[in-house]
Amino acid sequence: MSIADNLKQIKSSLPSNVTLIAVTKTHPIEKLMEVYHANHKIFGENKVQELCEKHEQLPKDIEWHLIGHLQTNKVKYIAGFVSLIHSVDSLKLLQEINKQAIKNNRIINCLLQLYIANEETKFGLSYNEAEELINSQAFKSLNNIKIVGLMSMASNTENSNQIKNEFNSLKVFFDKLKKQTSNNFQLTILSMGMSSDYSIAIEQGSNMIRVGSSIFGERNYK
Repeated sequence: MSIADNLKQIKSSLPSNVTLIAVTKTHPIEKLMEVYHANHKIFGENKVQELCEKHEQLPKDIEWHLIGHLQTNKVKYIAGFVSLIHSVDSLKLLQEINKQAIKNNRIINCLLQLYIANEETKFGLSYNEAEELINSQAFKSLNNIKIVGLMSMASNTENSNQIKNEFNSLKVFFDKLKKQTSNNFQLTILSMGMSSDYSIAIEQGSNMIRVGSSIFGERNYK
């Protein structure tokens, strides 16, 4: 099937409350334009350099999400246009995002990345670390960021029960934190699920999924 057909098939199967992010990493501009012309304009990139290059080359009504690990020294390159940063995993990073948001006269929406996987290769906060962060005075003083949700990745495993349990654990934590609201903290987004496991994620309460290979085909690694 074509990219447009893949996209249509996925979108037709999604509940109305679930937002689809087309993960564009390593895919060429021509493929991204196929998605754009199929009237899908929410794209996710893993690397800042690639995000900036594609933002420059593509139509400006695309909503860009940074979904990969973000270093503090790279925040300034995306602060002027990024719609949502998924991968916030420290107070230090949030403080830098806030600093760059002030320079760009905007409030930047962010997700806290939680570590739920049973493997050592993933980034993210533990549940305790996340609670400590959002209850700290340092966090409460940040007026140019807003935490609008949580993000995570499940273990890379064939064990669907393990994936289900990991996603369910995050949903329980999300529901707990959702009761807390402030000017810079109001949870509405639960971003979990990728090409291999988004169906399980949606069953467990995800309302934002990050899908690449099921739309574009296998990517070219670089």
